[in-house]
Amino acid sequence: MNGTKLYQRIAIVPIVALGLAVAGCNKQAVNGTATTAPTTNTATTTTTQKNTTLNYSKNSPLDTTNMFTQTDLTQTVDTTNAKKISLEDGKDVTIDTAGTYVITGSATNSTVIVNASADAGVHLVFDNVSITNTNKPAVYTVNAKNVYVTTTQNSTNNLKVTGEFTEDNGDDIDAVIFAKTNITLNGLGTLNIDSSANGVASNNDLKVTGGTYNVNTTKHGFKALNSIRIADGTFNINATKDGFHSENEDDLATGYVYIAGGNFTINSEDDGIQGTTITEIDGGTFDINAVEGIEGTYVQINDGTIKIYATDDGINASEKATNYDVQIEINGG
Repeated sequence: MNGTKLYQRIAIVPIVALGLAVAGCNKQAVNGTATTAPTTNTATTTTTQKNTTLNYSKNSPLDTTNMFTQTDLTQTVDTTNAKKISLEDGKDVTIDTAGTYVITGSATNSTVIVNASADAGVHLVFDNVSITNTNKPAVYTVNAKNVYVTTTQNSTNNLKVTGEFTEDNGDDIDAVIFAKTNITLNGLGTLNIDSSANGVASNNDLKVTGGTYNVNTTKHGFKALNSIRIADGTFNINATKDGFHSENEDDLATGYVYIAGGNFTINSEDDGIQGTTITEIDGGTFDINAVEGIEGTYVQINDGTIKIYATDDGINASEKATNYDVQIEINGG
């Protein structure tokens, strides 16, 4: 469907018109007893708690009841007992203890590294942070149970990588925020990401439940192996590959995208949204300009306002995983 503009609410547009297709710097540790950490103080700011609320679809092929925890959905953090870290040029910050850390300041060639115990919960609070690196992530989570990156209210945070990413012991870590762990992005501020590769990537589950994200990349905007889960947020994405991409070649039961809400403006040179197993949309407002707008083995749309300009298929279901039937299901919107 070359050059056909999809500009209607998706539930009331005839199927044919939709274009549906079925076929090496200094390292510093930050922990409870570290003596080599950057400037570290106890933060005393406390913000009134704000939460994101969700309405799940009863039609879902996924178990949506456990998609998000209450911590995921809480957009503010009690920082009364948090440690405050001021970034410095050329110095990494390594966090190896569970807790809340308020990050401030500007730096070049500096990475916030989380390498804690397997049961640790680490909360990074970004308060007007600016990091520009040449060849490594601005945030790199190596080990922890869950890592949260929360932007403070009205803050503007800028993360940028300009050159070719360097591998870590043979592993690609080619994203401005790269997580080997589960990671949740939320908050009431803005996160600007510019990348010479991927924007945000996780080897596990990647969740976003709030905040504003302006992402410019030469690969995928948001990428995850197991799943991408969006509860809310505002997304402005310019990507050479996909806006959102979830794929796990080693586990064909995962690699899905679930969206409950949010506002999305996606300009991509491949797919706007691709979950190799399931792509499910339960709500949100979408303006997608891409080769293919929405793709998956099983695509289900239950609600939302969706506008797609596609040079190929607007919505495409194709067999990328054998665990699900190839189908497009539109129940509302």
